[in-house]
Amino acid sequence: MFLRFLLLQYKTVTRSPIWQKNLVLNLVVGFFLLITALYLLMLGIFFDQILKELLPGHDPLRVFNGILLYYFLADLMVRFLLQSLPMLTIESFLHLPVRKGTIIRYMIGRTLFDVFNFLPLFIFIPVTFTIVAPHEGGIKACIWIFTLILLVFSNNFLVIYVKRLLGIKPAVAGSIALLFISFFILDRLNFISLSVISATIFDYLIHHPVTILLAVAWLIFTYQLQSRFLLKHLYPDEMQKKRAEEIREHKESRFLKSMGLTGSIISLEFKLYLRNKRTKTILYMAPAFILYGLFFYTDKTNLNKDWFLMFIGVFMTGGMMLNYANYAFGYESSYFDGLLTKNIDFNRYIQVKYYISVMISTVFYILTIPYLYYGSRILLINTAMYFYNIGILAYLLLYLATFNKKRVDLSRGGAFNYQGVGAMNWLAVLPAFFLPLVVYLLFNMSGYPHTGIAFIGIIGIAGLFFSRVFIRLITKSFHKRKYIMAKSFRER
Repeated sequence: MFLRFLLLQYKTVTRSPIWQKNLVLNLVVGFFLLITALYLLMLGIFFDQILKELLPGHDPLRVFNGILLYYFLADLMVRFLLQSLPMLTIESFLHLPVRKGTIIRYMIGRTLFDVFNFLPLFIFIPVTFTIVAPHEGGIKACIWIFTLILLVFSNNFLVIYVKRLLGIKPAVAGSIALLFISFFILDRLNFISLSVISATIFDYLIHHPVTILLAVAWLIFTYQLQSRFLLKHLYPDEMQKKRAEEIREHKESRFLKSMGLTGSIISLEFKLYLRNKRTKTILYMAPAFILYGLFFYTDKTNLNKDWFLMFIGVFMTGGMMLNYANYAFGYESSYFDGLLTKNIDFNRYIQVKYYISVMISTVFYILTIPYLYYGSRILLINTAMYFYNIGILAYLLLYLATFNKKRVDLSRGGAFNYQGVGAMNWLAVLPAFFLPLVVYLLFNMSGYPHTGIAFIGIIGIAGLFFSRVFIRLITKSFHKRKYIMAKSFRER
């Protein structure tokens, strides 16, 4: 039955009208994955020599064991951001004589073939032969590598479970994510040492092979978590009922009603973000933008790099705004035709989107003010980047959004989901992060680095005074391309 499911999935993909487009993209991605795998393999083969050169006199095995806990925590975060959920049209099988357990086992089993489960093996397997086996012998080396493989698969099951849980119990999923992020923060602030804990755990594993049973138990536990979740939520009616209840419970704000058309558009934007899986996932990842500074401001060497602080400032104060403005029309692709049939003042429509972009950036700027603790220079740089975001970048992102022709499926969750991401979305990242750096470097080469930072903030403030001009230019581009966008959004 597993092979039959795979065959059906294969036919579903190959018979899609966009198969040829995705084929070219997948070939390119596959090429880069092959290159990445070769690099990781070379790194694994020469890892012992690299450690001996970088840390002479240290035990390579203990050093590598000290890295493993960092890897597994980072792997959870990367998987949460990039690993996609396995898709299966469950409704097509529920009325057939197919056991629910079979469907669930297939959905879980498919995740074992994810590329994230195989890439680390290109490092772990060579390290087993070059570092572990010469120190501890073949039997302990085999137990060590099998334990790591079990933990890799456990990470796979755990992340898939948390991502599924995100749509049902976001508070629980968010708590789990914050727990793992807090480990990094505590380690960064020197309250705990993950390297010492990691080295102790995996050294103990090597000398007490029976502890592999704990890894087996953890794998079974994570598998059962996902299995029970899918069994409980297998029927789509439950999801639709919950969605309908959420919609009925939503109450319109009186304040937004008093704002007329502007308030109605803002209310619709809020509903869009709160009712769809993909946009809700982005909202749940919002704390990561604020906590981003803790990973770098605690390192004093970074506080002397203005260009680096600018990069962090743009990311923290404008990261969420970039996600919103970059997909300002793509997120509405499912009902874009309906918008064009309405008697809407699109100049006001785009102006409201700009106001929302400013509100998002303002909220995140205010939340970064406590980083003043690490120095007044950080606050000044963040302030300059904030004005750049609302006075230049917001207009530019909305303008580039009018060239977006990719339909976005909001029912598919996952932060940084690449479905519906086109070339223009990637192009928008360039001015967001590199334009301020170019301006700064020009002033820095002239010997006026602080003037460069101030100039970026000043042009951002100046951009606020030309708001009407920029909005009209964006509206003109929107009217010119709206039917091209609508035609592309109809392609599924």
